[in-house]
Amino acid sequence: MVNLTHINKTKKAYSESENSLLFLGIFQDKKLNPQQRTLDDTLGNRLSAAMKLDGFIGKKEEQIHIFGNEVNKRVVLIGLGTQKNYTSDRARSVASNITRFSTDVKNADFSVDGDSFALKKNIFAQAFAEGLVLGSYEFNDYKTKKDDSVKASSITMYGKVDAKSLDKGAILGASVGFARDLGNHPANILTPTYLARTAQKISDNSPKMNCQIFDGKEFKKMGMGAFHGVAMGATEPAKMIIVEYNGGRKTQKPIALVGKGLTFDSGGISLKPPPNMDEMKFDMCGSATVMGVLQAVSELKPKINIVFAIGSTENMPGSNAQRPGDIVTAYNGKTIEVLNTDAEGRLVLADVLSYVNKNYEPTAILDFATLTGAVLVALGNRASGVLGNNNTLMKEVKKASEVSSEKVWELPLWEEYTREIKGKYADIKNIGEARLAGTITAGAFLKEFVDDTPWVHMDIAGTAWGPKEPSYQPKVGATGVAVRLVYQLLENRI
Repeated sequence: MVNLTHINKTKKAYSESENSLLFLGIFQDKKLNPQQRTLDDTLGNRLSAAMKLDGFIGKKEEQIHIFGNEVNKRVVLIGLGTQKNYTSDRARSVASNITRFSTDVKNADFSVDGDSFALKKNIFAQAFAEGLVLGSYEFNDYKTKKDDSVKASSITMYGKVDAKSLDKGAILGASVGFARDLGNHPANILTPTYLARTAQKISDNSPKMNCQIFDGKEFKKMGMGAFHGVAMGATEPAKMIIVEYNGGRKTQKPIALVGKGLTFDSGGISLKPPPNMDEMKFDMCGSATVMGVLQAVSELKPKINIVFAIGSTENMPGSNAQRPGDIVTAYNGKTIEVLNTDAEGRLVLADVLSYVNKNYEPTAILDFATLTGAVLVALGNRASGVLGNNNTLMKEVKKASEVSSEKVWELPLWEEYTREIKGKYADIKNIGEARLAGTITAGAFLKEFVDDTPWVHMDIAGTAWGPKEPSYQPKVGATGVAVRLVYQLLENRI
C-alpha cells in the first residue's frame, strides 16, 4: 500500500511557516532562489556556509543536511544536476527519495519547495507527485509483528505549482500502488474470484462503469475452448471479467485493455521446476496492470470509452487437466494444438481477445501479459517487449512510454514467425520451436485472434516484478508496470 495519497498545497512562504523537515532543490551552478536566500538569512546563513564548506554546487544526487531553528527544524538541499538534463523521470526519482528519506528519519510530515523543483510545469509536477506517492509504497499485509515506525504520510507543497497535475500524479501513483498490491498478494488469497469482486467494487462506485463477470462453467457453452482447457485442472473457479467505461460519446467505439490473470501458474501437466515456482503468483500481473488503469480511470474520469477485460484462472495439474497434445477450439473458431500446457497464458488471451474483438469492435486493443521467459533473456528487466500489427498504435505506445519513462522495445512480427506456429493436426499450435524467438512466436499466436483490429501486445514478464531501479521501484515484489504508460496513452487519444 502507499502511505502517502494526498498532497497539501499552500501559497504561503515556507520561510515564514513551521516545517519539521523541509526539502529544497537547486540546479547545478545556480544560486539560491530568493525564498531560499530568505530562509538562509533566518538560519544565520548556515545553509550557504554549509554549501561553501562542502563544495556543494548542485550536482545530481548531491545533498546537504542542516539542522535549522524552531520554525524550520531540519533542511535538506538536493542537487538536481544541470537544468538541461533535468527530466520528468529525474523529478520522479528525486521525489521518491524524498519520501523515503522522510520515513528513514521518522518524519511523518514533510515539506517541499515546489518552485525549486520546477513544479510549475505540468510534466514535472505530475511526475514529482507520482514519485512522492510511489516512494511511500510498502507491502506488509501478512506480517504479524505490527510495524510502529513512523511513515512519511503528509506533505505540504509550497510555491507556484501545477496543482491539477500534482493531484493527477498522486492518483496515478496510488493506482500503481494498487496494482502492486494485487501482484504481491499470495495465490491462496488473490484468486480469480478475488479479482472479480475487486473489479465489481470499483465498477459499483462509478456511475460510468458496468461490470460483467463470466464463470468458468460458462466458457464451454460460449465457445471458449482455449480458456476452458486451461481452467480444467484447477478447483478454483475461473473468471472472465469485463468492465465497460463510458466516458466518451455514445457513438464512440471503445479502446480495449486486456490482461492475463493467471493467479498461479504451476505449468499444468507440463509442470514447472520447483525453484522460484512461488513467483508464479506474479503471473497475474497483466491483469494487475489493467486493474490499476481501471482504478485510475474511475477517479480521473477521462472522456473516452474503454472496455477492460481480464481472463483469470489457475493453471494446475489436476486430475481433469488438459494434456499435451489436446486440441481445443477457440472462440473465433480456430483449432489449437496444445503442445505445452505451460504456454497457457496465450490460450486464455486467445479467447478473451476474440471475445472483445467480436462483441465490442474496438478501435484498438492493448494486451498485457507475463507471457514468456524469453523476453527476460532478450531485454532483461529494463524494458517490456512490444509487438503489434499497426504502426500508428505502436507509435502511440512508444510516445506514452517516453512520458511515463517505462521503457518498451518493439520486436518484429514477420510472416516467417507466423509459419512457426502452424499446427500439424490443427490450425495452429501454442508453441514455436524450442528456445527460438519465444516472445515473437507467442505474439504471432495472439495475432491470430485480433483480425485486422489495431493491436499491440506487451510482454511484461521481465518488468512486472524484480526491477529495483529507478528509485521509485519497490525494493521487492510487483512493480505495477505500465499503469502510468497506459493512462498517458488514453489521455493522448482524447
